[in-house]
Amino acid sequence: MANLRSIETPALLLDRARMDRNILRMQSQVDALGCRLRPHVKTSKSWPVVQAQRTAGAASITVSTLKEAEQFFAHGERDILYAVALAPNKIAHALELRARGCDLTVIVDSVASATAIAVACAAAGASLPTLIEVDSDGHRSGVRPGDPVLLEIGHALHAAGSLAGVMTHAGGSYDLDTPEALRAMATQERDAVLACAAALRAAGLPCERVSVGSTPTALSATGLDGVTEVRAGVYVFFDLVMAGIGVCGQQDIALSVLTSVIGHQPAKGWIIVDAGWMAMSRDRGTAKQTVDHGYGAVCAVDGEPEPALWMGAANQEHGIVSMRDGSCPDDLVQRYPIGTLLRVQPNHACATAAQYDAYRVVEGDAIIDTWPRFSGW
Repeated sequence: MANLRSIETPALLLDRARMDRNILRMQSQVDALGCRLRPHVKTSKSWPVVQAQRTAGAASITVSTLKEAEQFFAHGERDILYAVALAPNKIAHALELRARGCDLTVIVDSVASATAIAVACAAAGASLPTLIEVDSDGHRSGVRPGDPVLLEIGHALHAAGSLAGVMTHAGGSYDLDTPEALRAMATQERDAVLACAAALRAAGLPCERVSVGSTPTALSATGLDGVTEVRAGVYVFFDLVMAGIGVCGQQDIALSVLTSVIGHQPAKGWIIVDAGWMAMSRDRGTAKQTVDHGYGAVCAVDGEPEPALWMGAANQEHGIVSMRDGSCPDDLVQRYPIGTLLRVQPNHACATAAQYDAYRVVEGDAIIDTWPRFSGW
């Protein structure tokens, strides 16, 4: 059986036991709240990971690209939500997927997009179930509760037989770091989308589905009456941003990058490794948190964090690891000789995973499997 010392670096490692615990934790939380879990599979883009989530009880999936919809539909997934506002140039592809038997739902947040869907559906003699995206926190996209445009969009979609409900994503939860603030955001997320659902129904429009979700709010919610489904993604692996928010610990992070020491600059206190920003991604999501982990948290080869070290700089193929306190130990080269293996936990699991075409699935020091993943659009 292969082990960590038998493979080339950098390599993307997936701790199977941690992943399984993370999956069970989220599934248990959503089950207890009486909702369906629709995990966002953009994090993994890997069929074996999705299988593990489905086996644990996930009812369906969320995707961020039509390529993901194609890939997972080919594996037998039918109930798929494409949770990025649908561009007009993708409507034909979405309708074609539905014509092949994929139960695809899309989202919009403008009258123009809703009208484009209605026109295309009329021309095709088909319908395209669509959720209206609600802006529950001012973070990104969506219609604000109380905005009259909600009903304009609703009427345009309903005329085409395509109005399926409402959805929101409280991405603002990523800026929080206390249980109280996270619970309040989860309540705000729920109340915003329920208000929009009520407005549609009061106008005589259907609103069958009410969808919420982000990993922090899903794990912090205490009541979801009226919500039909929860979407969350990064929980499957977790990452340093999630640890900084407080919804997991470093011991829960299932992903890491295996890297080798390839050089030193003793006078600068530098350990050079072969995992640069191409291996870790440029995501510096922890920079605005209490603890800035640079390009990732450095760990020993067994996964035990080494908090005295950090990857504070990176070039394309070179990572620069140094002492967090800026010191230059005399024995740096002896402590981390050429060939030493280290593991680096990611700031943002989705971004780091996107740099690789496979996960090396590990149990302890053993590599027990290799799971393919895909990227692109």
